[in-house]
Amino acid sequence: MRKRTILPTHPSSSPAEVPPPGPCSCGDHGPAPDAGRAGSVRPLTRRGLLTGAARVGSAAVAVWAGGRLLAPSPAFAVAIMNPFAGYAVTGTWAEHLARGSSGGIDYGMGVGTALPASAGGTIGNIPENGTGGHTVTITHADGWKTQYMHLSAFSRSNGETVAQGDVVGLSGGAPGAPGSGSSTGPHVHWHMIDPSGVRRNPLELLGGGGGGGGLPKTSTATDGVPGTVFWRRVQNAMRIEEGYSGPIDGDPGVQTWSALQRHLAAHHGYGGPIDGVPGSQTYAALQRLAGAHGYTGPVDGAMGPESWRGVARWVNADSYD
Repeated sequence: MRKRTILPTHPSSSPAEVPPPGPCSCGDHGPAPDAGRAGSVRPLTRRGLLTGAARVGSAAVAVWAGGRLLAPSPAFAVAIMNPFAGYAVTGTWAEHLARGSSGGIDYGMGVGTALPASAGGTIGNIPENGTGGHTVTITHADGWKTQYMHLSAFSRSNGETVAQGDVVGLSGGAPGAPGSGSSTGPHVHWHMIDPSGVRRNPLELLGGGGGGGGLPKTSTATDGVPGTVFWRRVQNAMRIEEGYSGPIDGDPGVQTWSALQRHLAAHHGYGGPIDGVPGSQTYAALQRLAGAHGYTGPVDGAMGPESWRGVARWVNADSYD
């Protein structure tokens, strides 16, 4: 059995937490092998998906929009998520087309950031894929494909099966570095390819227009179990509130916890060290935060479902989408 790397949801020291880049783009790359072709076919929309316009044979794509799964009627479908919703868009679809590219969305992020699969599928790695540099293709069960470009490293073998959220590579894009292609700065380029080989804007599939698509609300507010979406929202909240500069990947490492400790020290009576290592003092301060959002249990530093529900109600604020 192949070992599968799932994005962890518990505290860890993540090597992917690196400073973010400045503005960057892919450069002027056009189609590369298996990169999809630009087409004049009408862009897919949420309405089109719901009415079945996106169906190919008996297959269709289901998408996440606003945290909800929009599933078409055919039994065989793939749910696509935006793994990069918390990152700034540094190159829009329209900007790619204006440069002569076949299309794509660029998200600025530090070199070495973990890249989660937008949906499950089969891996195909393309080293030094022309101007796209190192490229990973995820072929989904319904014939659609996800591609990430300008990687600094591949994480999976050709033909390996991955689940949604599995790390498939590490971002790159530093000018002149191996795998960067024509990139002018650290970022990941993302596009999808439909079953007929035409590149598609993933943000249109997700109902996100030209922006970042937004983060879904976390179900921790109801089930009391912190998971990847919960921690992505915490990381985004810390980016906004405390200048957190690590990845929005749902894997809370030292940078995430340090930012959270700074926030708790400023607002919720945390008096421990800002060391990125959570302990009873950190958790007690989290319980005080939760108390401002409906938690009525003890402040004893022992986090349970009710404590996490209170924290989730805080982090589910629209301002942290």
